[in-house]
Amino acid sequence: MEVKTSLLDNMIGVGDMVLLEPLSEDSFIENLRKRFDHNEIYTYIGSVVISMNPYRTLPIFTPDKVEEYRNRNFYELSPHIYALADEAYRSLRDQDKDQCILITGESGAGKTEASKLVMSYVAAVCGKGQEVNKVKEQLLQSNPVLEAFGNAKTVRNDNSSRFGKYMDIEFDFKGDPLGGVISNYLLEKSRVVKQPRGERNFHVFYQLLSGASEDTLKKLKLERDFSKYNYLSLDSAAVNGLDDAANFRTVRNAMQIVGFMEDEVQSVLELVAAVLKLGNIEFKPESRCNGIDESRVKDKNDLKEMCELLGIEQSVLERAFSYRTVEAKLEKVSTTLNVSQAYYARDALAKNLYSRLFSWLVARINESIKAQGKTRHKVMGVLDIYGFEIFEENSFEQFIINYCNEKLQQIFIELTLREEQEEYIREGIEWTNIEYFNNAIICDLIENNQNGIMAMLDEECLRPGTVTDETFLDKLNTICAEHQHFESRLSKNSKFLTDHSLPHNCFRIQHYAGKVLYRVEGFVDKNNDLLYRDLSQAMYKATHSLIKQLFPEGNPSKVNLKRPLTAGFQFRASVGTLMRNLQTKNPNYIRCIKPNDKKAAHIFTDSLVCHQVRYLGLMENVRVRRAGYAFRQTYEPCLERYKMLCKRTWPHWRGPAREGVEVLMADLQVPTEEFSYGRSKIFIRNPRTLFSLEERRRQCLQNLATLIQKIYRGWKCRTHFLLLKKSQVVVAAWYRRYAQQKKYQKIKSATTVVQSYTRGWKARTLLRELKYQKRCKEAVTTIAAYWHGTQVRREYRKFFRANAGKKIYNFTIQRILQKYFLSLRSTLPSMSPIDKNWPPRPYMFLDGVHSELRRIFHLWRCKKYRSQFTDEKKAVYEEKLEASEIFKDKKALYPSSVSQPFRGDYLEISKNPKYQKLNSSVEEKVLLADVVNKINRANGKGTARIFLLTKNGVLLADQKTGQVKASVPLPDLTSVSVSTQSDGFFALRLKEGSASAVKGDFLLSSEHLIEIITKIHRVGASAADREQLNIDISDEFLVQFKQDKVCVKFIQGAPKNGNSASCKRKNNRLLEVSVPTTA
Repeated sequence: MEVKTSLLDNMIGVGDMVLLEPLSEDSFIENLRKRFDHNEIYTYIGSVVISMNPYRTLPIFTPDKVEEYRNRNFYELSPHIYALADEAYRSLRDQDKDQCILITGESGAGKTEASKLVMSYVAAVCGKGQEVNKVKEQLLQSNPVLEAFGNAKTVRNDNSSRFGKYMDIEFDFKGDPLGGVISNYLLEKSRVVKQPRGERNFHVFYQLLSGASEDTLKKLKLERDFSKYNYLSLDSAAVNGLDDAANFRTVRNAMQIVGFMEDEVQSVLELVAAVLKLGNIEFKPESRCNGIDESRVKDKNDLKEMCELLGIEQSVLERAFSYRTVEAKLEKVSTTLNVSQAYYARDALAKNLYSRLFSWLVARINESIKAQGKTRHKVMGVLDIYGFEIFEENSFEQFIINYCNEKLQQIFIELTLREEQEEYIREGIEWTNIEYFNNAIICDLIENNQNGIMAMLDEECLRPGTVTDETFLDKLNTICAEHQHFESRLSKNSKFLTDHSLPHNCFRIQHYAGKVLYRVEGFVDKNNDLLYRDLSQAMYKATHSLIKQLFPEGNPSKVNLKRPLTAGFQFRASVGTLMRNLQTKNPNYIRCIKPNDKKAAHIFTDSLVCHQVRYLGLMENVRVRRAGYAFRQTYEPCLERYKMLCKRTWPHWRGPAREGVEVLMADLQVPTEEFSYGRSKIFIRNPRTLFSLEERRRQCLQNLATLIQKIYRGWKCRTHFLLLKKSQVVVAAWYRRYAQQKKYQKIKSATTVVQSYTRGWKARTLLRELKYQKRCKEAVTTIAAYWHGTQVRREYRKFFRANAGKKIYNFTIQRILQKYFLSLRSTLPSMSPIDKNWPPRPYMFLDGVHSELRRIFHLWRCKKYRSQFTDEKKAVYEEKLEASEIFKDKKALYPSSVSQPFRGDYLEISKNPKYQKLNSSVEEKVLLADVVNKINRANGKGTARIFLLTKNGVLLADQKTGQVKASVPLPDLTSVSVSTQSDGFFALRLKEGSASAVKGDFLLSSEHLIEIITKIHRVGASAADREQLNIDISDEFLVQFKQDKVCVKFIQGAPKNGNSASCKRKNNRLLEVSVPTTA
């Protein structure tokens, strides 16, 4: 069975202010404070919800909470905004009553969040389905779009709605949403051009500059720096906890979900960028020859970029900022604008452009979310509108906002009283007239068509001649002077002449929420809200797709010479339409209160809350509700809650619920004047009676709880005893079983031991008998075998004596060889030719065979290894082998060259373009190309030369130019001389009398000496018609330099040029080469 709770259970303070006792302003605020300190932000006044802004996230808006309040009675659970939303939705769905939810409160009180919570709750509890979900998503996603373009950061609220919004959500007969219609009221367009200190412009400007991509900003001709734009305030451009870039992405996504096309989004962003550019246009004064002052645009760059965005000719818009054309019937008069008038025209255009863009956005959203079909639908309206505003300086905006709140208060009192009266009539309770303050007299003071303040303001704006704010105030002083709710220092009422708190240029109205002082400065201009016709016509000439829709009055073919409607008249008409709309619906109220001005959690400012309680009229609301009966409840829950107070109704009442309540109230002896019986409810007049019932119930519950605890504890102890008894029996049974098992295991173990000993004795006896029989059989068999052998040997001895020894020898030799070869096969060494391992010979007589097999295996292994070589590899190894034969143990440089491969062409002469000419001059294949140092005959210093070796000769060429310096045919080369040390010097000895020997022999130095001499030697040896080239390896040898013979001597010494050998001419007959000593 489901456990029901109630508003009165676990109550912190008083959940319903109607039950507050005693009722006073101080006790009212103290109750709000107590609940706020315990995170109870919602409190009722009957069916009205008071919502305190906690300025932090509370865990009371989860999906579980939605399910908890779903389909529950309004007073069944603790106060919550979900209870009101559920009551409104169920009334609409089940009783076919159109609903409206009125959310009021000052800026920062949480009105926007409250409207979101209501819409999200309705979206969560209504039906599901693809089409329904799409409609719900579009309705919810319209909020981010309107917030971006209509909300701004103020000193009171970081996300303050600067417009009033009323949304009608339409439902079908099942309660599923079909669509909606949004109405907007009085956008604060003056914020576009000027913001108070500490506040920002509308969110969309900052979101666009922070979140748009670089490509988008480039297309819109914008920069990210806020300081570049005059319309954006810099002192509060960044807001803590507000991510403009992320919000811009959210808005773009929301516009896509609502149904905006990509080109529409781009058009909207272009208009936003145009407003920013418009604020940067500045003017300078110019004087004409006739003395008339006019204005000109200072820097035309921003004007040019704005015109490019909107598709307007620059000259047309520039003229509209400098001249104004006034039309009267058939006459046109053009006048110049001075600087101040030009700035006014610029700001008026910016305000109108943004305001009309916002209205277009609302219309476009309505086009997407409107319900299809013309049949009547159920409607739930949600009104999120400004609360009553009382500032230090109040102007035209506060005047019309407070007028709207007066109208809302009027309809609130009327609908509340009407609801009370209808419930009393429905329940058959006698109705008594309730005394209350009727603010109709204040509404009449403001909206009366003959002598109301707004009518006089419109009349003053339309009057010819000089019209100022002072003339308007004079008119008010004349007509409204005797009105009891109007006060002015200059009125005929003498009691205000000495009131110094009332300035001369102000008037004061005593609203239902208190007195408000209005400064008349700006009333006339703000009510006129004029936009020069030249600017409208300039806008209409734009090629931008959206601009023509926003300025239809600029069409030259449809010129309307009538004066446009004033802002006050339009707002009054909108409020009238709203009031008529609300009167056709069942009202539900949410009154939002801001606990402090610091936007901080856990702070409750009594004076601020008291101020809001007064101007929201909450005390008046409580008094109206308490004028009749303070508490009412249907009979079933009342009987269910208090039935334990009477023995006749406890624990179950078998009859009708009303009879049970009558028996209950009679038994409790409650005075009859304190309550009345309706058709379905009981009405309790005084809260003290209800609290008396609650106190009796609390005491009875304590007694019942004591009784239940006593019975429960007795049952628990007996159950525990029976469990112990049962457990003891089970434990004893298990123990006896365990003891018998242990005893059985011991007997079984002893029996097994005795059996094993017996079986072991029998087995040993049998074993001894079997062993004896086996020995007897073996003995008999052995004797028989010996006997038969003796007989056979005697019989056949004569046949085997002649050849037995030779056969035995051959057999033994054969077995030894077989064993030798098998063991050799399994122990053969690896296939590497350098592996010198060989298995040892097992027998001396196999010494020759063993050596021969080793030699054969090595030859076969070498053959296998050689068969793997390619021709190139063979040539390399042949060169290495030849180098070994020439230099091994003769030249100290040789060991370091063994590991270095012979590359031959070190210069890649055929591929290098630098040596292309040199390569083309050599006809034969180049066998070796390297850079060598040619030793100078005079001083022993080296000069770099290119050394080329072909099959027919040696060429020396210049390294830089590639020019051939010397060419030596191989037949002219008689010998090559080198030292025994680690240097790279070598001498090419030429044949005397040959053409190559004119300048003498060549003394060269190279890092690849071993390879060069080896290749020269191989080339010389391969030619059949040439003599073998002689290689002379000595530390002293003679070299023929022209006509002189010079001795080249190699000595060891300390290195001078690094680790390389150095050559020095000692005298005409001696060239000394110093070779570094190797470690």
